[in-house]
Amino acid sequence: MGEPGFFVTGDRAGGRSWCLRRVGMSAGWLLLEDGCEVTVGRGFGVTYQLVSKICPLMISRNHCVLKQNPEGQWTIMDNKSLNGVWLNRARLEPLRVYSIHQGDYIQLGVPLENKENAEYEYEVTEEDWETIYPCLSPKNDQMIEKNKELRTKRKFSLDELAGPGAEGPSNLKSKINKVSCESGQPVKSQGKGEVASTPSDNLDPKLTALEPSKTTGAPIYPGFPKVTEVHHEQKASNSSASQRSLQMFKVTMSRILRLKIQMQEKHEAVMNVKKQTQKGNSKKVVQMEQELQDLQSQLCAEQAQQQARVEQLEKTFQEEEQHLQGLEIAQGEKDLKQQLAQALQEHWALMEELNRSKKDFEAIIQAKNKELEQTKKEKMQAQKEEVLSHMNDVLENELQCIICSEYFIEAVTLNCAHSFCSYCINEWMKRKIECPICRKDIKSKTYSLVLDNCINKMVNNLSSEVKERRIVLIRERKAKRLF
Repeated sequence: MGEPGFFVTGDRAGGRSWCLRRVGMSAGWLLLEDGCEVTVGRGFGVTYQLVSKICPLMISRNHCVLKQNPEGQWTIMDNKSLNGVWLNRARLEPLRVYSIHQGDYIQLGVPLENKENAEYEYEVTEEDWETIYPCLSPKNDQMIEKNKELRTKRKFSLDELAGPGAEGPSNLKSKINKVSCESGQPVKSQGKGEVASTPSDNLDPKLTALEPSKTTGAPIYPGFPKVTEVHHEQKASNSSASQRSLQMFKVTMSRILRLKIQMQEKHEAVMNVKKQTQKGNSKKVVQMEQELQDLQSQLCAEQAQQQARVEQLEKTFQEEEQHLQGLEIAQGEKDLKQQLAQALQEHWALMEELNRSKKDFEAIIQAKNKELEQTKKEKMQAQKEEVLSHMNDVLENELQCIICSEYFIEAVTLNCAHSFCSYCINEWMKRKIECPICRKDIKSKTYSLVLDNCINKMVNNLSSEVKERRIVLIRERKAKRLF
């Protein structure tokens, strides 16, 4: 696996550092740097960006914050996330700071359906830097710099295609200008080594640079670039025309060089003859001077003709350069269209993924709502059962007659504050005139209508068996009272 995108500092190497080790994985660990606040979420302004491939909305934009308190203890805070932060299987309250320790279990988000664990589960640990470093997750700012480099490479892809070996008309034009700027060199005579200065001064500077090489003796001409790639038929025809013009230029330059050599030889011969015979042989000297002037005039005519051809060649190369620039622009537009089409495809793919994520998220919400409704129903049922159980306990412990062990029927309270059924206490007083509980003498009896009404209302909420049994007892006692 690739190493994380930051360097190992000298003071950190060999030490121990705190981190969040991702459970069951050897990658994606989150480093907790001393003195730094670590933010986690799927947004762009966080320290570590977590984007879930299964459910992108599981992690909030700024899900949680980890930082050290003044004592140096690491803490965690849920930054109002949608699916919550869980510390040791207990959900944290939003915007409340909790301390974390070695071995604590941190969970971001909730498990999806048919899955036991959440996608992002971590364990707080302190390990050696050599153990942590290969497993660390890259920070968000490093991912942004990497994406910028990729976009820059993509932007200048057209410039990379034009390599240093592919020369265009602009380089050719610069070479022609270089030839025009070079000055002519004097040619040494073959006889006594004297320098012929007059003919070199009359030559065109563009032509004097094209002298024969001193090492090989063959004429050296400036090389012109060849177009390596031809995209259209019109470009191919322009290239062939340029090649023909170059061939004609080379032939004409060779003729000019031959005339130049002949003129230099004649000039040297005239100078030698002038030195040998100052007064005699004047006719021969005049004849040689006339031949020299003819050669000079012929050379000048060739120079003018060659100058016109050079200008025509430069014009041809300029047109070719403009044509190539137009082709480059057209190719660039085509590449931009392809990039736009690719971007649109990526956009639609992202929209489809978002729609799928939305459906998954809606399914999660529906499941949570069903679970919540079921929990509410169970809670209400449990509360109802608890109330009924409490009522039964009250009826059995506080509202039962100690003589007949039934709920009070026509409750009567004695002077000692103990209550009994009216029928039961009357039957008891036939044997003893004292309270069955405290054994005090019975001096007065008071009917308790409030107690009767309360018992009747509570019995109405009990089972039908209890109701029927109470009705039967009331009838029996009324019947016994009549007899």
